[in-house]
Amino acid sequence: MAKPIAEKPLPSASKRSSAAPGSSSRQVESLITAMREHYACREPRELGLGKRPALLVVDFIEGFTNAQSPLGGPWDEQIDFTATLLACARTRNIPVVFTTVEYEASDLTTNLLAQKTPGIGILLKGSKWTAIDHRLGAAPQDLIISKKFGSAFFGTTLASQLQVLGVDSVLISGCVTSGCVRASAVDAVQSGFRPAVVRETVGDRSLPAQEANLIDIEQRYGDVISLNQAVDYLQGFPS
Repeated sequence: MAKPIAEKPLPSASKRSSAAPGSSSRQVESLITAMREHYACREPRELGLGKRPALLVVDFIEGFTNAQSPLGGPWDEQIDFTATLLACARTRNIPVVFTTVEYEASDLTTNLLAQKTPGIGILLKGSKWTAIDHRLGAAPQDLIISKKFGSAFFGTTLASQLQVLGVDSVLISGCVTSGCVRASAVDAVQSGFRPAVVRETVGDRSLPAQEANLIDIEQRYGDVISLNQAVDYLQGFPS
């Protein structure tokens, strides 16, 4: 049986995984300091991981990770770290779930998120941009969830499929931290699963947004853990 991950302090901003460039380190440090002061009344309480995890890779699809895509982000490092986590999960027979975003042409006029951010209209069903990033690649046994909104759980069968598999915890990687990753972490805990966001494997277009959301997720909804912690946890399961 795997042991719950021990709580560790958040690393300094200089050691945190990077997101989009352009924000000065001083601004980020100020943001982190302000958020820590806001939460000064209590330290994050560790929720811990359970006996049967799944790895949830949120929206690492070509439309968001390929430099040729209009929506492509700077997440090569996060992709590499996710590949490491995937390899470990597969050697332990841990269920792996990928999400993709796919729209029908009719959704572009009826889906309010598509109206809010019309750029995502390139993610039409069958488009090359909706494919899982080629550096990760979904294995035949992996579950692929198609979604039209932020959360991996909203409007999908993910919760019921995880329940069938006996899953009680989800390790979360993907993009973007302030959007679909956060929404998935919130819905995970609301659906009865213990969420743990793996810091090095998530990315955002804004470094301040990345850090603010990781701090808030840890305070309110689940755990934020390092890649080393995640690997150590998974290695506690038989291969």
